[in-house]
Amino acid sequence: MASEDEVLVPELGRRGSDRPQVPAAAASVSAGRPVARSATAEVLRTMAALAANLLDAPAAELSLLGDAEHVDVLAGVVPAGRSVPLEGSPCALVLEAAAPLVVTEAAGDTSLAVLEAVREGAAGPYLGVPLRDRGGELLGALCVHQPDPREWTPREVALLERVAAATAEQLRATGIVSGFERVPDARDPLLAQAVAAAGVGTFDWDLVTDELVWDGVLLDMFGVRPEAFGGTIDDFRRIVHPDDLPRVSVAIRTSIDTGSIYEAEFRVLRPDGGTRWVAARGRPLSGDGGAPVRLIGAVTDLTVLRDGEARVGHILDTMRVGFFHVDADWVFTYVNAEAERVLDRPREHLVGGALWERFPAAVGSDFEESYRRAVRENVTVTFDAYYPAPLDAWFEVRAVPEPDGLAAYFLDVTERREAHDAAERAAERASLLATVARELSDTLDATVALTKVAGLIVPQFADWAVLSILDDGPGHWRGRLRDVSSWHPDPAVHALLERYRQLRVPALTDASPVGEALRTGRPARAVRTSWAEPGQVLRAGEAHDLLVQLHASATLVLPLRGRGRVRGLMTLVNGDGRGPFDDEAVATLQEITTQVGLALDNARLHELQRGFAEELQRSLLAGLPEPDHLQIAARYVAATDGAQIGGDWYDAFLVRDGSTCLVIGDVTGHDREAAVAMAQIRNVLRGVAHAVVQPPAAMLSALDWALRDFDVEALGTAVLAKIEQTPGQQATSARTLRWSSAGHLPPLLVGADGRAELLQAGSDLLLGLDHTAPRRDHDTELPVGSTLLLYTDGLVERRGEDLDAGLERLRRFVGDAVGRGLSLEDVCDAVVDRLASDAEDDVALLAVRAHPEDRPRPAEAGPERLPSDSEPDPR
Repeated sequence: MASEDEVLVPELGRRGSDRPQVPAAAASVSAGRPVARSATAEVLRTMAALAANLLDAPAAELSLLGDAEHVDVLAGVVPAGRSVPLEGSPCALVLEAAAPLVVTEAAGDTSLAVLEAVREGAAGPYLGVPLRDRGGELLGALCVHQPDPREWTPREVALLERVAAATAEQLRATGIVSGFERVPDARDPLLAQAVAAAGVGTFDWDLVTDELVWDGVLLDMFGVRPEAFGGTIDDFRRIVHPDDLPRVSVAIRTSIDTGSIYEAEFRVLRPDGGTRWVAARGRPLSGDGGAPVRLIGAVTDLTVLRDGEARVGHILDTMRVGFFHVDADWVFTYVNAEAERVLDRPREHLVGGALWERFPAAVGSDFEESYRRAVRENVTVTFDAYYPAPLDAWFEVRAVPEPDGLAAYFLDVTERREAHDAAERAAERASLLATVARELSDTLDATVALTKVAGLIVPQFADWAVLSILDDGPGHWRGRLRDVSSWHPDPAVHALLERYRQLRVPALTDASPVGEALRTGRPARAVRTSWAEPGQVLRAGEAHDLLVQLHASATLVLPLRGRGRVRGLMTLVNGDGRGPFDDEAVATLQEITTQVGLALDNARLHELQRGFAEELQRSLLAGLPEPDHLQIAARYVAATDGAQIGGDWYDAFLVRDGSTCLVIGDVTGHDREAAVAMAQIRNVLRGVAHAVVQPPAAMLSALDWALRDFDVEALGTAVLAKIEQTPGQQATSARTLRWSSAGHLPPLLVGADGRAELLQAGSDLLLGLDHTAPRRDHDTELPVGSTLLLYTDGLVERRGEDLDAGLERLRRFVGDAVGRGLSLEDVCDAVVDRLASDAEDDVALLAVRAHPEDRPRPAEAGPERLPSDSEPDPR
């Protein structure tokens, strides 16, 4: 764990003291010859450790060539005091090539992958350089390596070569290459030169005499003149910063007492008033008796690094982004001020603790998955995630892998997230309201409208729903309220909910949410406790039992208000999983119910207007006679989206010459004026037909003159037909159909066998255009058993479709119906159901079937009715 004085440097890597320090190895045995246990051997170990420290690597090895090839491990993964064959070391490849070996990943290098150290995972990225004497003779190899991925830079290669050069000089000066027999003085000048060239000061403290020796580099580093240096440990203690001296003293004493490596980072107070940060590393040396007699080591100046870290630390502490760093074991090593504020915990509580222990809710969450992925894949991962209480916040996090752990930058984006979520909810609400409006505009049927809306609300806002209509009139609401629809997303519950819907209204009490909503005109809410006992919301009985089976937990009843009054109710119910309805949901639902209430009001108004229009329309249409063996049927259907009086009409009557007149027409317009004009035309035509016993064309011409003379300003289409029979035809039940068309659609004649024909004989001008225009008659035989159909354009015209397609659809459908033997009434009903149900205009239909006259009038045709006893047709 980093000390309290360390400052983490995000994304720039961590160097020097932040890395684990590499311990020097003990002396080893080589080729049966004892290595001199002298200061020289210890300094060589120091050189290996120096290489590891300078290159920020956890392991270093020094391989030498003597009388027998061997590798002497001075630092790293092989235990101290042990020699291994050169053949098993990556250094052998350096010696073989006699050149630097730079490997990013040893396991991926075909030359290194077979080595034992690589197979065991001890060596990953590898950097080795040869050791040469001044004459260029190969002495050995110096290398550093680590298990984690790493790219070696040219600067790092050059730095290792410098250390190798200094080491080679020391090897030459001590004679260790020729057989390890020379034991030079520990303070060899060449060693000092080599270490000074590497930018490191050295010290040697004689524990017996208390003599302390600093080299020139160290004296310069501490700002002490040689003549002012007393050469005792007290001189050292005097320049150590008072705040750091206790722990430095403990580190030195522990090293001497245990024979372990001495490591410390501390500040020194120079005589010129300056302060410098340094890192010291040393090792105690034992005498012949085994007791420590000397402590030697090296010191590196960290001031520049510390100043940079301080500046970075200041930046981190003042920036408005939360930042923390964890090491490879997920232990907090640094937390900035913003992180303290956002996480609501002081850094003293976090630093030194494991991430997963300090924030247990992160385990198994997006936080853990993203952090581990960043480290595992060595990639920066940016993500948003929610941390539950006590933080109860959304965070935007950037996780950056580092050589020794993970750095995380984060912002509390709860407000932004809530604003985004609110905007999304508003958009969803607007979309829902638009969908509701669109669905309501597609129908004027109140039950259909409520069912459509229920399908939009459930399950988004509720688990299930019951929709009701409140009829007009006096009396208690229980007698006027009708539950017309219910909705549940689970088909298995449909039957249960439908049964509850059928039984609910009579069982409701005045104190129920339904009663409250109808009494106040405002939404009413209730929870399960309100209906736990029978009689509170529902009377005891099957309805109450069904409500319990439906697992109702919370209820919301919303009035559906029209223009000034409640037109219905929407009852929404949640189960245990959703709980009560919150205010936001109620506000949205009220917007929806406002639209639904207006739609119900419009549907009610349309129903009243349409009923009035149809009733008035029918009152203007004449009753139908049933002469001889002719059967006449008629139908009138108002347009699906209209509530006004139309101009479509039909008529049938007998005239003096014994023929039956049939007429169907369409006066332009859909208002009271069109209805008045239609009634005038019908009445004038009846008078003309009785006064002028003429063929249809002559009667239509007379009608044109009468409209002009009576100043009836109207335009319309019509077909006037007469069914005639001479005495000679009567014996064979033969009849003649004679007709004239004023711009109307052609009659449809269908034989008893179903063969259908449109009588396309030509059409003249519309009525009311030109009273002088000529008109023509057309005639054809009306066979026994045949059916004649007269109709208005609402039956065949469809938006975007050619008229001929509609005529052909009618011809084929009626032909099939007659061919299947349907009665005349059934044919008319089938045509209305199939072809008039979605008509965009009014539809009038007049049909005639000619029955044979040599047998009794069939029962299906009804009794024979003549003008004297005919009544208005109620259909």
